[in-house]
Amino acid sequence: MHKFFRAEERDYAKLPTFDQAGVAHPELNRYGKSIRLVEDDDPLAGKSLRINGDESVGDNPNRYKQHGFYFNADNCIACHACEAACSEKNDLPAHIAFRSVGYLEGGAFPATTRMNISMACNHCDDPVCLKGCPTRAYTKFAEYGAVLQDPDICFGCGYCTWVCPYNAPQLDTKAGHVSKCNMCVDRLEVGLKPACVSACLAGALDFGVIETKPDNREKLEAQIPGFPTPEITHPNIRFQQAKSLPREMRRTDSMPLRYVREGEGAHQPVVADDGRPRAWNVKKLRSREDPLVIFTLVSQLVVGAFLLLFLGAELGTTQLGAGFGLAALAPAAHPVLHATLLVGLLGIQTLALVLSTLHLGRPHRFYRAFNNLKYSPVSREVAAIAVFYNLLGGYTLFTALADVLGFLPAGLVEGLATACGWGAAIAGPAALWFMSRIYRIPARPFWNHWQVVSAFYGNMLSLGALAVALPYAAVGETALLPVAAGLVAAGLALEMLGLVFHVRHLQHVGGEGAAAHFLQRTDFGKTWIARNVGLAAGFVGAVALALIPPASGLAFVALLTLIVAATALVGRALFYVLVIPTTMPGAFFWKNKGFEEHARETGLANLPQVGVLPSLH
Repeated sequence: MHKFFRAEERDYAKLPTFDQAGVAHPELNRYGKSIRLVEDDDPLAGKSLRINGDESVGDNPNRYKQHGFYFNADNCIACHACEAACSEKNDLPAHIAFRSVGYLEGGAFPATTRMNISMACNHCDDPVCLKGCPTRAYTKFAEYGAVLQDPDICFGCGYCTWVCPYNAPQLDTKAGHVSKCNMCVDRLEVGLKPACVSACLAGALDFGVIETKPDNREKLEAQIPGFPTPEITHPNIRFQQAKSLPREMRRTDSMPLRYVREGEGAHQPVVADDGRPRAWNVKKLRSREDPLVIFTLVSQLVVGAFLLLFLGAELGTTQLGAGFGLAALAPAAHPVLHATLLVGLLGIQTLALVLSTLHLGRPHRFYRAFNNLKYSPVSREVAAIAVFYNLLGGYTLFTALADVLGFLPAGLVEGLATACGWGAAIAGPAALWFMSRIYRIPARPFWNHWQVVSAFYGNMLSLGALAVALPYAAVGETALLPVAAGLVAAGLALEMLGLVFHVRHLQHVGGEGAAAHFLQRTDFGKTWIARNVGLAAGFVGAVALALIPPASGLAFVALLTLIVAATALVGRALFYVLVIPTTMPGAFFWKNKGFEEHARETGLANLPQVGVLPSLH
């Protein structure tokens, strides 16, 4: 007998088949997709999933139909038995939970109401984790419709944890990989419900063919207060919540969100403005994403600087370009400086790539980033950056280091340099476009706006122009300064324009995006204002430099570079630390960022049973 099927198994732990349920399920789910995923005579049908080394094949007649969880919030008593059963079966460490129980509270004493939510992976019809994963560690199986993830393929980038609206994939920074709920398909294969469902004391959790009402259920709703919109992924979970709830429900974790019902509609997330004061919180600008702060800014600087060097040199051969001082950018005008700049750009881009690779949980598997070019924006960004990097290297070799290729015909070397230059001029901006697409995530509304594109290309113009202008000003090429300053002003103007429209958008749509902006105005309010002042000061300085170039502009350019670089660094750090995902509500301790910070500050995180790693860095 299979190890998961014991003779004393109770009926409530057994997975109902079609005949046992006695109720026919519809052919299509509420999203118009067939519940039957493949026919029984499909060539792929009848094969073992080899879960936990088991070669057996389940005989459930519904094996190739989409299954899902049913959660009855009216019954849940927050005993956490489902969490414990899941963690025990999957042998999870204390800081990882595939299923977690959070809650919302409403009303006023003594008439208070609490609504519990138990949530794991929803094995969606349109799993964004699968599409986003660059290593192709995810697979949507026809068997039960399970979305399974292979930790051995994963290299720990964590992108699936960004795109999932439900916080289902769990990045274990200690182990260096992601893992998640696997629907307990090994139990399904022997006719048992998932461990969490079998352990539920109050009958709040159930499981079966989706869109089919389990016993003692009246409703099959797609949403519940605190649950993100199902339109992002079409999740396979259905809810029942029939008891009356107060008009306003509050989270007990540190997210500044509450859920308010207008009229007879559903509860919608709005900002929980608690009147907190503005602060600096400079220390909290640090995050696990610090390597990405450096990687994105350096990549944008390198692309912008190269474009100015290469295209400026090309335009410098024309009468118009020479009139703007672009002739100084020709390799022959300042051969040592030009070569030094190219080698320097290649060097800092190499450093940025190393930092981004070390950011992975398993850096030695970086090559797997190219595995999902069809769907993953991460794969496309990595591929485009690699193309740009190699073409930049080729241009540097054939231009700055041409002397070492003296054995080749001069015309060939020049032709190869030109080809690499034009290729890099195309690949660089394309790489930044793919980089911006990484952050257009519905599950992270603060990022999901075109301001990401304006910021990335704005930094390309401003940082790139200053990276070229400063060393050329040091050798007395002041004629170049108006053009460089114009590019800086254009870049800063583009970024400021995007920020203005971004704030308007967040205030209009509300929800998690507006809550992130609330943190920006309060917890980081003084830092945010300083960033905005820096942008304005940089823009005014760049315009002044463009219109009235000083006789010796080195000091002015150096000061402008300091202002713009500091502003970009703070802005990018805010970009990462402010974002609030459309995740499920946590509890007062568990899944609460506020408690996690408290545990690290006080030393509680050193106790493994607390479930908080001492550091995320």
